[in-house]
Amino acid sequence: MASFSTDQRSSNQKNEPLLQEDSLDDLLYTVEDSPPWYFSIFFGFQHYLTMAGGTVAIPILVASFLCMAEDDPARGELVSTVFFHSGLVTLLQTTFGIRLPIIQGGDFAYVVPTIALLTTVYQPCDALPLANLTEAARAEVWQVRLRDIQGSIAVASVFQIILGFTGLIGMLLRWITPLAVVPTVTLVGLSLFDVSASKAAQHWGISILTMVLMILFSQYMNNLQLPIPIPTVNGTFRIFKSQFFKCFPVLTAVFVAWSLCAILTTFDVLPEGSPARTDATGTLLLKSPWFRVPYPGQWGWPTVRAAGVVGMLGGTVASIVESIGDYYVCARISGAAPPPVSAINRGVGIEGVGCLLAGLLGTGNGTTSCSQNIGVISITKVGSRRVVQYSALILIASGVLGKFGAVFVTIPEPVMAGVFIVMFAMVTSVGLSPLQYVDLGSSRNLFVIGFSLFFGLLLPKWVEKNPEVIQTGAPELDQVLAVLLQTPMFVGGALGVFLDNTLPGTPRERGLLEWNKQCRGKHHRAGAQELRNASACYDLPIGMETISRMKWLQYLPFSPTFEGFGRGKPGKVLDGEEEALS
Repeated sequence: MASFSTDQRSSNQKNEPLLQEDSLDDLLYTVEDSPPWYFSIFFGFQHYLTMAGGTVAIPILVASFLCMAEDDPARGELVSTVFFHSGLVTLLQTTFGIRLPIIQGGDFAYVVPTIALLTTVYQPCDALPLANLTEAARAEVWQVRLRDIQGSIAVASVFQIILGFTGLIGMLLRWITPLAVVPTVTLVGLSLFDVSASKAAQHWGISILTMVLMILFSQYMNNLQLPIPIPTVNGTFRIFKSQFFKCFPVLTAVFVAWSLCAILTTFDVLPEGSPARTDATGTLLLKSPWFRVPYPGQWGWPTVRAAGVVGMLGGTVASIVESIGDYYVCARISGAAPPPVSAINRGVGIEGVGCLLAGLLGTGNGTTSCSQNIGVISITKVGSRRVVQYSALILIASGVLGKFGAVFVTIPEPVMAGVFIVMFAMVTSVGLSPLQYVDLGSSRNLFVIGFSLFFGLLLPKWVEKNPEVIQTGAPELDQVLAVLLQTPMFVGGALGVFLDNTLPGTPRERGLLEWNKQCRGKHHRAGAQELRNASACYDLPIGMETISRMKWLQYLPFSPTFEGFGRGKPGKVLDGEEEALS
């Protein structure tokens, strides 16, 4: 939607925020703007469609490790719960958290420890006599597993809540450098290659077709403009050029591959029992209810297992690092000032609350910011918070429609396998992107990167194949160590943190100068009052006059008036290499 012109802005639009990037002067709506409701619904639906393609893949993947029957309506209910939860947390985040136009969705960082937990503690689904069990007994098989995941995420979320609302996240970030982020996030994608391969092997033809379509739409046709009719204020329609394939490459590829599978199924080209058939889920869609409101404890109340909690903590750390990076990027492209520490603290804390809610509702996953939706803002030039709040309402509504979630589950697994491969590859590349800040000519840096990545893959794979080597005499401790050592992002991330913070190296060599400069934005030398005025978009929607009068609130890390623990007024910046460490 980049062809929109600036004269289309709403007449009730507020003043543009200070400190806006020069390259973003063509924004149609900035963070504080409120487009007309019909524009908001349209743009909100676009955000919804963008996040749906990636988010729906998570519950579908998790369900395959829960031993659910192919035609079990709970598969659709799990998808609906994820949408419903994402909508609720997005409303919380945009209203009381970071207050930037950020969609909250599932996170693949939680998938890795989830798989490690299920494959370590429980028998494989193939080893269970599922066909001989009653419907109630089979439901209990997958619900026991899901309740363990719920409890692990809920307890790990307390760690995130504490980090955010106490301001401890700032202390943690001192140790999280570019060379610590690279192995942590990169190994999330690399460690899922065997899962993707096993799913794609069910029908390589359909999986490869899906991958080819995603590459075609997202890379070769991403700048192709399609005419889209848009309603105007006077009730007529105006044709705008839309970069459709750039916004919806995943959904478009899935729809085309899915449709082909349906045609091949109708004409019996695909043999009976083929995973690529669209009737593999049987009567799932018919058995799913039209309306269903997800509620806490719907699969039973969460159970806590130490092994799961420790594994999920690794996912939590990776999620926090990813989200904070998204906060700064979203602020830049939506015309806002760099987020103050109080807003970051609230954002991380609200995500922790979202993970706690995920544990209670039973989504089978945590929550984090959706990076792909930030990309939508750069394309549409609409950075309005209100638009994302409309998208949150659409998410909640789709989560209540039971048939809607069931439709997604009927997508053949080979189609989703193609999506997995491309998306995990993108997660891997995103993890490697912080390398742009470090000196890759340094043998020190090359050692940290190479050893962290290689050993992060090596040790988990060895422990997975030799689980009997962990014999401490305490079964619970054995499970904890097994899950922890089978989580590549924990092993590689811990090595990256340790090596980069202990091996000798200058801030410039380690990439800290460019890393912190990128976080602050080019206006980091602005004065204190100018920064305060520009940061007004991060203020809470109600009660700011009262908060400003209560001086003691400036010592609360999540208060909009918080100025840091003994770090001086906002805007004070040091020069040279000291700046990278301040």
